[in-house]
Amino acid sequence: MSAREDILGRIRSALRDSPEVPRIPRGYRATSGLDEAACIELLVDRLEDYKARVSVVGAAEVPALIAGLLAGAGSYVVPDGLDALWLAAVDSQPGNARRRTDSAAAPLTVAELDSVDAVVTGSAVAVAETGTIILDGSPDQGRRAISLVPDHHICVVDAKDIAGILPEALRRIDGTRPLTMISGPSATSDIELERVEGVHGPRRLDVIIVR
Repeated sequence: MSAREDILGRIRSALRDSPEVPRIPRGYRATSGLDEAACIELLVDRLEDYKARVSVVGAAEVPALIAGLLAGAGSYVVPDGLDALWLAAVDSQPGNARRRTDSAAAPLTVAELDSVDAVVTGSAVAVAETGTIILDGSPDQGRRAISLVPDHHICVVDAKDIAGILPEALRRIDGTRPLTMISGPSATSDIELERVEGVHGPRRLDVIIVR
């Protein structure tokens, strides 16, 4: 028996004589009614309000844009399932030794990730109303650590993966996967309301929306 099964077994035993849990009312709003163009406009507004930089481009423009965003990076990391076409313009430049690839089979250490300047990932879904991008550990997104340790995150979002509101987004993802929800660059404020960025994640967030 695994530790998980043991814990769940004890919970079931402790609740055996408890009354049946009442049905949870789910009368909340389930759809936004927004079309793709409206979702993009709302997501851009929310992300920019969070101090993220956003570009809305066609698929053919993605490689050059990523190359430009990585121009000042001494090194960067990508998950092993990232679309190779996105890095085509970077591949044409000298200095490809600066790229590191992270995978479940060969993960970079925290120290190695801490020495990397940037990370490029895809995304699972985005929520326009809250300006939230959700990563689920798919091959083009990789492990949670690679999107949390480097100082600069470049995240590619497909326009068709933008949901208007959270209930719409949750129906598109597998809740058993490791989810990372990103709403702008990492930031916090102390008691004097002084904003400090990069405390528990990337200091800079560039979002590329592909329409």
